[in-house]
Amino acid sequence: MTHDLTALLGFAGRLADTARAILAPAAKAARSYTLKSDMSPVTETDERIERHLRAMISAAYPEHGILGEEFGNVGLDREWVWVIDPIDGTKAFVAGFAVFGTLIGLAHRGAPVLGIIDNPVTGERWAGATGLPSTRNGRPIRSRDCSGLTGAFISNGNPEALDSDEMDRFSNLRSRVGGCVYGGSAMSYARIADGGLDIALDAGLDPFDYCALVPVVQGAGGVITDWEGAPLTISSGHRCLATATPDLHRAAIAALAA
Repeated sequence: MTHDLTALLGFAGRLADTARAILAPAAKAARSYTLKSDMSPVTETDERIERHLRAMISAAYPEHGILGEEFGNVGLDREWVWVIDPIDGTKAFVAGFAVFGTLIGLAHRGAPVLGIIDNPVTGERWAGATGLPSTRNGRPIRSRDCSGLTGAFISNGNPEALDSDEMDRFSNLRSRVGGCVYGGSAMSYARIADGGLDIALDAGLDPFDYCALVPVVQGAGGVITDWEGAPLTISSGHRCLATATPDLHRAAIAALAA
């Protein structure tokens, strides 16, 4: 790599600081929105955050590409590409549920190597980078030691995003685990990393939904792939599975394939 990931992680932290400075006060105000062509909501705050982050990236690293939820992409074929979701969980943001936040990822030759999950309401920030231990608010974290499905606690962000085949596969896995929680968005993957959850899976995702999650989960000892066990890249499909341990991951993959 031609860049120091520690330095890049510091820059990503400044991006997250900027996003939080915009998002935190907006979370306390009235939240109006419009609907995009896919009927998902977008707010002025989404767009404002992404504009600021894009400007910062372009000024600091003009040779890098950018992929953002609200304003498309530039330079996806470049060696380094920043992947931004200004508000992951916009529906939760609009409704006033504190499971939204900003996702900032960085891919090197298509593979996610750096990620930040920032929740401005709880004041928590999870950060990860290849070769470094993941942290929450600067302190190292580890995923929970859970090797079997029976005692596992699972999360899914939105069952409505699953097609009929995906729902059958999810239901098969769900029937083999313990408790289940819905609607966590990226927070579910943050909780995999810090030991609060054992399994999280979703479908209907885009790269800006999952790229930032990959280094955070991996740096805490967890595993994160697509539903078939393939590594996630900037051009992966729309499914994501994360588990607290490799053994649990193998069991979850088998249940999804059954």
